[in-house]
Amino acid sequence: MSLRSLLLLLVGVCVVVFIGVNWTQMSQPTELSLIFTSIHAPLGLVLLGIMVLLAVLFISLMAYTQVSVLLEAHRHAKELAAQRELAEKAEVSRFTELRAALDAEAAKLAEAIRQQGQELMARVDRAEMGLRARPVDEQIGRLAPAVEEQNRQLHARLDRLEMGLGERMSHLSSAPAAPANPPGAAQAEPGAPAPAPLVVPDDLALAEKL
Repeated sequence: MSLRSLLLLLVGVCVVVFIGVNWTQMSQPTELSLIFTSIHAPLGLVLLGIMVLLAVLFISLMAYTQVSVLLEAHRHAKELAAQRELAEKAEVSRFTELRAALDAEAAKLAEAIRQQGQELMARVDRAEMGLRARPVDEQIGRLAPAVEEQNRQLHARLDRLEMGLGERMSHLSSAPAAPANPPGAAQAEPGAPAPAPLVVPDDLALAEKL
């Protein structure tokens, strides 16, 4: 029980005790003026009745106020529940629309990837067909004679080089060995040019490079 209820109960008990103690004086009839007329009635009971009437009116007003507040709160609760339900439905619809949009974008992306894959496979197939259709054997056939011709020229130059070397070696072996410094030979003057070096043919230079 709240403090306000205890206070009201205490006030009511005090009023009842006061009425019980002074009941004899309150119940004595007396002449009461009503401005236009007069009546005989106990003043205490009249005042008690007025007080009870005011208390009843006050309690009724409080009850009406409480009932009005409860009804208003209930109406607000219903409105809040309706608004919450609408918000949840809107949120669900937004999620549904977002899911549908994401599904559509995913489908478009998958379709684009599939088309690109098909185009790539088609390009690979065309490249394979082009490689298969290209006359590779014909090109190899054209290159083979050129390679053989280069081989023949190389072997011919090697043969000439070997023959030149053989002749030069035979010529050097058949010639008599000259003395290093014969007695009657004239010595080379200091300013005289040196003898020309032995010229090696191109084939000999090629052999040395090989």
